[in-house]
Amino acid sequence: MAIDKKSLKRVVWENIDEKRSKILALTSEIFNHPELGYKEHQTAALVKEYLDGLGLKYREDIALTGLRSDVPGRADKAWIGLMCELDAIICFEHPAADKLTGAAHACGHHMQIGAALGALTGLIVAGALKHLDGGVSLLVVPAEEPVELDYRTSLLREGKIQFFGGKQEFLRLGEFDDIDAVLIVHADSEPPASRKTLLTTSSNGFLIKRVNFIGREAHAGVFPWDGINALNACLMGLLGIHVQRETFREEDVVRVHPIITHGGDAVNIVPANVRMETYVRAATIEAMGDANTKVNRALKAGALCVGGQCEIENIPGYLPFMADSGLNRIYGENVRILCGNDSVVEGYHLAGSTDAGDISQFRPTIHPMVGGVQGKVHTRHFTIIDPETAILTPAKALAGSVIDLLFDGAKQAQMIRSTFQPRFNTNDYNNLWAKICKE
Repeated sequence: MAIDKKSLKRVVWENIDEKRSKILALTSEIFNHPELGYKEHQTAALVKEYLDGLGLKYREDIALTGLRSDVPGRADKAWIGLMCELDAIICFEHPAADKLTGAAHACGHHMQIGAALGALTGLIVAGALKHLDGGVSLLVVPAEEPVELDYRTSLLREGKIQFFGGKQEFLRLGEFDDIDAVLIVHADSEPPASRKTLLTTSSNGFLIKRVNFIGREAHAGVFPWDGINALNACLMGLLGIHVQRETFREEDVVRVHPIITHGGDAVNIVPANVRMETYVRAATIEAMGDANTKVNRALKAGALCVGGQCEIENIPGYLPFMADSGLNRIYGENVRILCGNDSVVEGYHLAGSTDAGDISQFRPTIHPMVGGVQGKVHTRHFTIIDPETAILTPAKALAGSVIDLLFDGAKQAQMIRSTFQPRFNTNDYNNLWAKICKE
């Protein structure tokens, strides 16, 4: 029996409300068991258990811990990817942090999983796919947070991964080849209560840098003049970065934020080996390259200043994110129906980064930020204060967007896909990262 789009949305949203307790229980369980990237075995098991309850099949162990579930519609005219992230961030100070690893869901990835699975639940239970001319793929992806670089380097050397980011691995493995549009939500950072959704238009990309300053050890009290102080080399390098900051244009939104991961071996020995990590972030690929050249120059100058040496390792980070305006419009309209016209803020660039940026270079993608939280992301204060806004509203908006895209011959999905211009092919993408890292 035919059903109009408005009625279909209403039925799907009612089913999400009916399954509210189950959706929120899963979200809470994931929050209570945070895991870091490429180690999310328990989180993946919870998602698989939930999918089993929906009677859905899935492929598992994609990019080590990820999974994918495909749900076909009545026709095969387009496929929409509902994407979410398995991992947590390191924040030892968070009250819910794992005491050993520091893993904590202080970035809201548990909310993403709840929203994506909530949307899928509403579509499945309501039988909506039999009225839609395309399918839905749930893409549950590991390792968005680029942490534990030594561990990921070991995975790379063992041939288990080629990129540090989980979505980049999904991209490399071809998991986005048959996807026409990608939808993912993310927690906003302490939004005002009235703001249910922030429709981001773009965000920074970044490059990962690991730096090793090499000096010469000596007794720090008796013969300090015999040493070459690698810590001083590092500090001069940091100062060199600082004096470059006025050369960064405001519109490029450059961010360089180093940490010293090893400052010396003993207080009475002149440091001979000092290690540092940093990201070089910017709004465009060109600005990333320019800032990276300046940072390299400063680091080398710091080593030269004291007569030491400097080894710089550049590692692929994430490309800048570019939201698809058509998808943003569709998602925003659904939020306005659910929450009112004043609930959506449009047009915003984020200085943070996500590996969804790499996906947005290949496929139409959106990454709206959702409210219902308190405290800034990546801090001990981050928590959900309104599950309706944080999880259930985005679940409904995602489901409503899928219906809009796939209803009536999947016309909207096909239009968005046909007007989208990929910025890279796979070969150009790999060459780009190789060029940036070489520089």
